[in-house]
Order: sequence, then C-alpha cells, then structure tokens
Amino acid sequence: MISLAYIIGYSVVGFVGLWLIRLFIQGGQFRKPTRCDGKVILITGANTGIGKETAKELLKRGGKVYIACRSLPKANQARQELIAETGSKNIHVRELDLSSLKSVRNFAKEFLAEESRLDILINNAGVMACPKSLTKDGFEMQLGVNHLGHFLLTNLLLDRLKSSAPSRIVNLSSLAHKFGGINRTDLNSEKSYSAFGAYGQSKLANVLFTKELAKRLEGSGVTTYAVHPGSVHTELQRHLGSLFFLLDNFVVRTIMPLVLKTPQAGAQTSIYTALDEGLAHETGKYYADCHEVIPSKAAQDEETAGWLWKVSEEMTGLSKKSS
Repeated sequence: MISLAYIIGYSVVGFVGLWLIRLFIQGGQFRKPTRCDGKVILITGANTGIGKETAKELLKRGGKVYIACRSLPKANQARQELIAETGSKNIHVRELDLSSLKSVRNFAKEFLAEESRLDILINNAGVMACPKSLTKDGFEMQLGVNHLGHFLLTNLLLDRLKSSAPSRIVNLSSLAHKFGGINRTDLNSEKSYSAFGAYGQSKLANVLFTKELAKRLEGSGVTTYAVHPGSVHTELQRHLGSLFFLLDNFVVRTIMPLVLKTPQAGAQTSIYTALDEGLAHETGKYYADCHEVIPSKAAQDEETAGWLWKVSEEMTGLSKKSS
C-alpha cells in the first residue's frame, strides 16, 4: 500500500509543478518602480481586462488616467472600482466608440479642448473573431475597431503628443498577426469573410501602423511600440463559444483561466513599453513578455506599411484633410 507520506510527497511535488507552470504562463513582469507623476495618459477600452489593469498600475504610479470606452455605465463602474483599489481619484471617464468615425472625431475634439498635454496614448481596445458585422461607417468590424478607429484617433491626437514630447504611443497587437495578411484586393472583407482571418489582418495592421508611424514621427520625440500581451483570459474571447461549441463546455471554461494569463499579467508589456526608460530611444518595434521580439516577415514590409497608411487615410477621411 502507498503510505500517507508518499501521497503527501507526490501532492506537494504536483502542487509545486503546477505553480511553476502557472508562473511560466504569466510571462514577463515589469518590476521597475518607474513613476509617471503628472503625466496624462489615455487608454482606450479600459473598463475591463488588460486595459483596466493597465490603468490601475499607472494610477498607482502617479498618472492622470483617462479611460475612453463605448459604454459609459461600465466605464463609470470601473472608475469606482479603480478608485477603491488604488486610492487615486485621478481617473477620468470619456465616451468613445471606435466603430464610429464620428464618435472618434467628437472624442478627440473634446479631449484636445480639455487637456493641454498627452504623454502616453495606449490603443488598447479591440474585438476578436466576431461574427461578420459592420461598423457605423461600413467597415468590417475588426478592421474598423482594431485598426481604423485607432488610426484616426492617433492621427487626430498627434499634434498634442508632439507638443508633449517625449511621449509614447502603445498599440496592442497580437501573436495572431503572424497568421494574418493584408488583403489588398479585399481589405474590407466584402468578397469573403473569415473571423480569424479578419482578426489576424487587423492585428497585422496594428504592427504595420506602428512601424509606419515611427518612420513618420522620426525626430519628433514621439515613440511607438506594438505589443503582444499574450493569451489572456478576458472578455475578448466572448465570441469564441459561437465558433467552437466545446468552449461552451463547463470543463473547458474551468480550464481556460488556468492555462491563460491573468489580465494583470497581460498588462505588463503595455506598462513596460509605456514607462521603461530604457525604451526612450527605441521606436517602431514589437514586444512581448516585456522584451523585444521579431514580428512576422509581413509585419516588416515597409512598402505594405506605406500602402496601408494611404488606404487608411482614405477610408477614415484623413486624406481629405491633408489634401
């Protein structure tokens, strides 16, 4: 018979093993005590998940944080929770619907009238693998929210970021960019649609946008960073159940939180690229687990990055303003 000592021993080894695996899954952590006192920080979609955890940490470090969200009730609830958790009331809620260019323009106009500076812009909001739908302006939802909405927002705020330099722009992308491609003949998925294909394309667009933005901002004091937060257990996966029925299974729903990063762990690379002093002279690069990594070959294509910029200007109406 197996003795009690053996059972306890194996249980301890198993527990320690699971703890080490869980620790490994959480990835790199930003442990430097870097402060951001007096800095004005804007985070899109920060009422939950990675964005909320990013806001929480930047509040703790002294930042003046704006969270720009589509749902004001959810954002205000998040604000109260963040105040209770951090003790800081320097958190402000504003309405922003990235699926509407009108909303993006209205938000930017009001923000610029309200704030004289912007030190850090974190383009965090996004949708993932949703059933085919269109934004208010007729764009495929993932391209519209993940890329075009943030493209327009960033460009409308660029002058304020430049006048506040040194300043930073953090764009949340994903490892999924490696499985995406920029479909020049059907960028808006009008001829065919794949939920994951459109998601990958939007995340690749985030990296290409970061690269082209860095090129155009050279010498301005504004630096840009694309971020892969990791596989994180957030509301972003809410559409997966409709694609894979097994994800609705109780067992899988129970396991997922154990094998994915927590939102707090997922926020670490956003915080790292927003604050780390060692990145002050780095720009246009891609990061994961708090260190630089090499993106896909497609994400390094300068010609495609330039093409996407021009097309995005046309789609969002920025080309009319600049002409």
